[in-house]
Amino acid sequence: MTTAQARGGAARAVNSRIENYRNLSCAERLSQAVAAAGLADADLALLAQPGGLPLNLANGMIENVVGTFELPLGVATNFTVNGKDYLIPMAVEEPSVVAAASYMARIARGSGGFRTSSDRPIMRAQVQLLGIGDPEGARHKLLAAQAEIVAAANAKDKVLVSLGGGCQGIEVHVFPQTPRGPIVVMHLLVDVRDAMGANTVNTMAETVAPIVERITGGTVRLRILSNLADLRLARATVSIPEAALATKEFSGRRMIDGMLDAYTFAAIDPYRATTHNKGIMNGIDPVVVATGNDWRAIEAGAHAYAARSGRYTSLTTWEEDKDGNLVGSIEMPMALGLVGGATKTHPLAQWALRLLGVTSAQELAEVTVAVGLAQNMAALRALATEGIQRGHMALHARNIAIVAGAEGAEIETIAAELARTHDVRVDRARELLAERRKGG
Repeated sequence: MTTAQARGGAARAVNSRIENYRNLSCAERLSQAVAAAGLADADLALLAQPGGLPLNLANGMIENVVGTFELPLGVATNFTVNGKDYLIPMAVEEPSVVAAASYMARIARGSGGFRTSSDRPIMRAQVQLLGIGDPEGARHKLLAAQAEIVAAANAKDKVLVSLGGGCQGIEVHVFPQTPRGPIVVMHLLVDVRDAMGANTVNTMAETVAPIVERITGGTVRLRILSNLADLRLARATVSIPEAALATKEFSGRRMIDGMLDAYTFAAIDPYRATTHNKGIMNGIDPVVVATGNDWRAIEAGAHAYAARSGRYTSLTTWEEDKDGNLVGSIEMPMALGLVGGATKTHPLAQWALRLLGVTSAQELAEVTVAVGLAQNMAALRALATEGIQRGHMALHARNIAIVAGAEGAEIETIAAELARTHDVRVDRARELLAERRKGG
């Protein structure tokens, strides 16, 4: 298992610490992000106007296209991962997500940022076999024929094999008693390199199906990948000293105790763990969406992995080390790609990948889980102190001001008053708006 830093090749000089970023205009933020990442003028022009996905491209991506649907695209700052700075593209509609990730990355930055590692990009293709009277016998026959099966799979994608990937072997699982009789499931284990891998492994599974039937005498039904990519895990850790967590209202010691209490709640209770993990995905999904990857696959794999023990629990772990530092870690499936699908067809996905500057799917996976860990840290920090709503509602106030009819400079004025009085309601926003316009 190697780190993204070790794989990255020549480092691109990026400083993710952009002072006063949140207070800049949209155009200024874009300009500074493009400059900080060393991107071209064309990258600035791509986002200078809305509508980065032309209708003709959208029409080729899915069926029955009638238009495009845009999400806000933000940039999270301050991230240091394995000693390298990253600007993080995040496509998300929920207020406070980008701000929270950026703030936690700033705190982590002071103690070295995030450390990450990941497994090889191994995906599973499942071949379901029915009509077998001797399922254990079939299992042994398939394992004995592994070389033939692997060779047939790899013959279908010689380019992948030439890049160092391809089918690495098989597993065979037996379900002796089901409502449909004994079922045998063979897994192809495929190194998909820098692809997410769905099309590759599905094609290989379909290719070897006749061989499986010939060897066992059974009937193949499903030939499909699994989104529980438990051989393709990515990990991130962070260590925060007590002093870095202190605020005007709370000591660092109080913060650590509160965050450990909040984590323990998620570790023992599936009702809490579900919302806890949703907060983690608040950080991960926007990166996955921005880079044109399959966020549904990532969500499915994450939640299945969280329940792998038979009980749904937290995807993260928070502890206190011998020096009194708060240590957080995350490990989860992360099947992301740099090639294929929307990552190659969507202009803004390509822009997001250029902003990130990642050079492999493993590096993208590691940066993405680091963002998830930062988002989780932000949620635990808020929950352990003033509660989740204080910061969230302050940012949500802008949405409420817009719903009430505020425009231009009115939006920030109304939002600021709603946040100041902790009364973030549409009817109150309308009252404030009417007063402002009457007074004007």
